[in-house]
Amino acid sequence: MRFLSAAQVARLVAVPRDARPYYRALAGAVRARIQDGQIPVRVRMPAERHLAEQLRVSRTTVTSAYDLLREQGYLDSRQGSGSWTELPDPATTVDNPWLSTGDDGLLQLHCAAPAASSHLREAMLEAVDDVARYGMGNGYDPMGLAVLRERIAAHYGARGLATRPEQILVTTGSQHAIQLVMGLLVSSGDTVLVESPTYPHAIDAARQRGARIAPVGITHAGWQADLVAGAMRQSAARLAYLMPDFQNPTGALMDDATRAAVVGAARRTDTMLLIDETWAELAMEEVPGTAPMAAFDTDSRVITIGSASKLWWGGLRIGWIRSTEALTRRLALHRAAVDIASPVMEQLIVARLFDRMEETRAERRRTLRASRDALVAAVREHLPEWSFTVPRGGGTLWIRLPRGNAIAFAEAAATHGLRLAPGPWFGLEGTLESYVRLPFTQPPAVLAEAARMLAAADARGPVGPRPAETLVPMV
Repeated sequence: MRFLSAAQVARLVAVPRDARPYYRALAGAVRARIQDGQIPVRVRMPAERHLAEQLRVSRTTVTSAYDLLREQGYLDSRQGSGSWTELPDPATTVDNPWLSTGDDGLLQLHCAAPAASSHLREAMLEAVDDVARYGMGNGYDPMGLAVLRERIAAHYGARGLATRPEQILVTTGSQHAIQLVMGLLVSSGDTVLVESPTYPHAIDAARQRGARIAPVGITHAGWQADLVAGAMRQSAARLAYLMPDFQNPTGALMDDATRAAVVGAARRTDTMLLIDETWAELAMEEVPGTAPMAAFDTDSRVITIGSASKLWWGGLRIGWIRSTEALTRRLALHRAAVDIASPVMEQLIVARLFDRMEETRAERRRTLRASRDALVAAVREHLPEWSFTVPRGGGTLWIRLPRGNAIAFAEAAATHGLRLAPGPWFGLEGTLESYVRLPFTQPPAVLAEAARMLAAADARGPVGPRPAETLVPMV
């Protein structure tokens, strides 16, 4: 087995002495060198004691860096055999920046989730009064409580899409909904079409099913119907996962003509459509009215999922699926192997919150718009070279960096106290390396300070030697 000496590793990583926390900067620099090929895979790393001596830091610091690299899947170690480099399995890696528990002292700028709506407490108190009559039963309802399914169905009806409660399945969040649909409809070897960039956990769900993933690029301006249709046809996609309403992370909004064209293309290619409307209620400006994708469906191939997490609060962990009655019953049977039913109390709270839909929309529009405008102004002031389009809804800016790569920049930002979600986590391996996602779901003052911290990280540049300049076309 090949090996690197402590002197060679120290020369390759070149971690600044003022990097904080140093162990994280060291781990990031090693990871960056593995990713750009300067440290090959399956090479034995120097002993922790020897590298600590070479870097003139404590052995504990190097041990912590090695532990972090092992956790992220870039090192493997065996007793008596040392540690050697490897690449993580993309289907199982825990190196997702938004999975942090928040106990590392960093400002969590990786998670696009707003704080709870001000209407939550009142709805909770009312739900406590409601729960007494439900306590007489066993609490297990795989379809979801009738009172909540009725509210959800009525909401679709108000949007012009006639829906019966029997077409609704309540889930434990939108991610659970994605897992259920893919678990039932996608088999090993099937192709799943996704946008690039896209919601990363949808990619994870497809990979767990053993699916082949076919990306179709989009921009801030949205989707090109002919490219989506061509990708469906050429990949023979079994299912396509799309976010037409303030797409995460670009913020794009699909117009009705494109919705109709995409559904028509799916009909011709016999592709099921899984439509994620998690951000659909979060318009911050007047936008052209759009119909739900299912409104263009004539042969029951559009499955829609929604969530309480962005409009009301992620801690409620309530989502839903809208489909045909037959498919909804099949999904309810399929979920029995997962969790049987969603929590009763949370369902009652969300049912009450549906009665406050308009007030919550107005509140979110006011607070998110203020936060978005503050972040936009701060980024333009402190980082004028950064390129982005201001979205009219959603909760994130999708930013193209003028130089370097996103993984290295995220590591540099961590040394300045910020946790970021770099672009590669929103696509397939080797893509979106010039992008980062910045959410504007925190208060304006926090975001203004975050922009100053980002500027400090950008001024110093990424940890370790800057990789070769790479121009990535807009996708």
